[in-house]
Amino acid sequence: MDNVAGKCVLITGAAMGMGRLYAEHAVREGAAAVVLWDINAAELDKTAAELRGRGGKVHAQVVDVSQQPAIAAAAETLRREVGEPDVLINNAGIVRGKYFWEHDPQKDIYATMAINALAPMYITREFLPGMIARRDRQARIVNISSAASMVSNPRMSVYCGSKWACTGWSDSVRLELEAAGHAHIKLLTVCPTYIATGMFEGVKKMLFTPILTPQSVVDAVWQGMKAGRVRLILPWTVYLSNALKGLLPVRLFDWMARHVFRVYNTMDEFKGRSS
Repeated sequence: MDNVAGKCVLITGAAMGMGRLYAEHAVREGAAAVVLWDINAAELDKTAAELRGRGGKVHAQVVDVSQQPAIAAAAETLRREVGEPDVLINNAGIVRGKYFWEHDPQKDIYATMAINALAPMYITREFLPGMIARRDRQARIVNISSAASMVSNPRMSVYCGSKWACTGWSDSVRLELEAAGHAHIKLLTVCPTYIATGMFEGVKKMLFTPILTPQSVVDAVWQGMKAGRVRLILPWTVYLSNALKGLLPVRLFDWMARHVFRVYNTMDEFKGRSS
């Protein structure tokens, strides 16, 4: 896929931050429709208006992706009013930075699992059959997971759990598509470390691992998506930590993660967007 010109692109969590940056890419490349899903109606309207001002064919839908019925209703409206998406970017996500026993069962545990793990499954399930049926059109699915799906971290237990689920599911669907012969659909799983957005306000830096800029991540994902890549892990140091985790005894890896690479201390002063 050289570009998304003439295609329908659906982005979740699209009102601001990285979701908005993906939408800007789609508008610049001349997508036939850029569909924005977000729960924040005010920011969604603002972003949609600005993108329309740049000539984008933008459709905005207020959707609470933590609720499967809301996803199903929005998907039906999209199919009826716009059509089936050719590109799906499951970008919406939340994080709660606290010890597990401090999590509220509904506001923290349920919400994190629903948005980070279940929503990509429900949304993909809505649109994947249509992608499969249109064998003459290339399709792309991008699931934004996290490096937290590969390395555990204190004060991120539920977030890590949600992203481990997302990564395992996403890569398994990729294998299923390949096994079933649906070569026109490429699925990309993205696992970045901390990104300098409000979502991770207050996190500490790690040794050899910079806090990534939103634009650099979005640009890499966009290029990887078009090229049909299957996995994108950012930055390279995540590969090193994952290899060490597999090779070293647990306690030795824990000591290195805490005292050398400083991974286990990154959430000590976490604030997040909600504050």
